[in-house]
Amino acid sequence: MLKGKTAVVTGSTGGIGLSIATAFAAQQCNVRLNGFGDKAEIENIRKNLAEDHGVKIGYSAADMSKPADVRDLIADAQRELGPVDILVNNAGIQHVAPLEDFPDDKWDAIIAINLSAAFHATKAVLRGMKERKWGRIINTASSHGLVASPEKVGYVTAKHGLVGFTKVVALETANSGITCNAICPGWVLTPLVQKQIADRAKAESIPVEKAQADLLREKQPMLKFTAPEQIADLAVFLCSDSAATITGASLPIDGGWTAQ
Repeated sequence: MLKGKTAVVTGSTGGIGLSIATAFAAQQCNVRLNGFGDKAEIENIRKNLAEDHGVKIGYSAADMSKPADVRDLIADAQRELGPVDILVNNAGIQHVAPLEDFPDDKWDAIIAINLSAAFHATKAVLRGMKERKWGRIINTASSHGLVASPEKVGYVTAKHGLVGFTKVVALETANSGITCNAICPGWVLTPLVQKQIADRAKAESIPVEKAQADLLREKQPMLKFTAPEQIADLAVFLCSDSAATITGASLPIDGGWTAQ
């Protein structure tokens, strides 16, 4: 379905982003990875994806908090892999603290990486997508793009902004062969969440299984984590012809979190 197309997936050296990148590669799509981590491990991921699926896989360590790096990421992908057909704005960070204690630098970083990076990357790919009359932009938002939780002022603000950004891009490109949508996951069992569960179990002196169930129960009627692969499947669907008229949507995949 996506054979020969080129995708850029930010924040894709692990977790949800890597699952999305892997799913695109499996669809014969060339992919530009991005993120931080151990260089040897990332190279191993890149090499294996390329060999397993017979596609071109590039990598950039571009810092998504820096607009120039974001623009360079897109420019490098175009030089190495060809015109960018699919952009997934997935990079994100989190910090938890009451507003009055929330560090200014954490606020600035969260807004830069979770929201502003999507603006700079989308701006960099949009003209080319319009010229080719085809493009797919997918923003990884969150349930926190639709509802709020205490002590997450930076994350909630950025994700709400990302949902609004998605709608504006969708309206401006409605008749250009381009769609722009936001995926809004609830609890996803990524390494980051697994650490959160382990920390909670330790702090409360409870089994990990109970900490996991308690975490889910606080937000989701369905006591089940979403798998990164399920989010990846949704991303692939949004790039298909079947989803050609889905645009400006914020799609919860959250076990009923935002249905309450």
